[in-house]
Amino acid sequence: MTTVTFEVSDGVGTIRLDRPPMNALDIALQDRLRELADEAGARDDVRAVVLYGGEKVFAAGADIKEMRDMDHPAMVARSRGLQDAFTAVARIPKPVVAAITGYALGGGCELALCADYRIAGDNAKLGQPEILLGLIPGAGGTQRLARLIGPSKAKDLIFTGRQVKADEALTLGLVDRVVPAAEVYEQAHAWAARLAKGPALALRAAKECVDQGLETDIDSGLTIERIWFSALFATEDRDRGMRSFVEDGPGKAVFR
Repeated sequence: MTTVTFEVSDGVGTIRLDRPPMNALDIALQDRLRELADEAGARDDVRAVVLYGGEKVFAAGADIKEMRDMDHPAMVARSRGLQDAFTAVARIPKPVVAAITGYALGGGCELALCADYRIAGDNAKLGQPEILLGLIPGAGGTQRLARLIGPSKAKDLIFTGRQVKADEALTLGLVDRVVPAAEVYEQAHAWAARLAKGPALALRAAKECVDQGLETDIDSGLTIERIWFSALFATEDRDRGMRSFVEDGPGKAVFR
């Protein structure tokens, strides 16, 4: 059964979780998610990506019924695949926006963390409730959440397992924009569509510089930036952008 779908329109690829009623993240969904993330990264007609769970829910977490039957050796064997699926999304070399409606809990919150930008509906609830199961987040939550909102705020959410509504998530920096629930996908698609018209290689360079720079010291990060900055002078987009600036003024370049 299809648990994740992928559609492309106007340069925007939508990765849609489709496992009703709650988009529980079972193994089949995780594996399909990794495949589609790789596809989105490789396709030239995809310039930006939207992660979406539908009108009612983003993803309420892992499939607890499936996990309940897994012992320690089974999870040792599976945990890498779990993390790899989410890492594949985080490493899509294009702008990625999460369109969050309803619950984004546990693995659903961790999936949203893999995006570059998060637009939440006013009905959204986010959290890392794994501690209530005697567990910790296992799909990147302890790492990506702390990097996004800071260690003390991340520890509060992880230690307590509490859920936060959209307005608090915005205050924490867990989401970047809150809109009426009915407008979530439309606004996320518009964000992605605007960037899909931009210079693809420069966007990729910017994403890799920020993401890789966060994992290293400032001097190494500046080296990464310098190499990418210089490399972009070999691209047609750079020539097109600078020529347009000189001839027509800023913000009018059309990139290929």
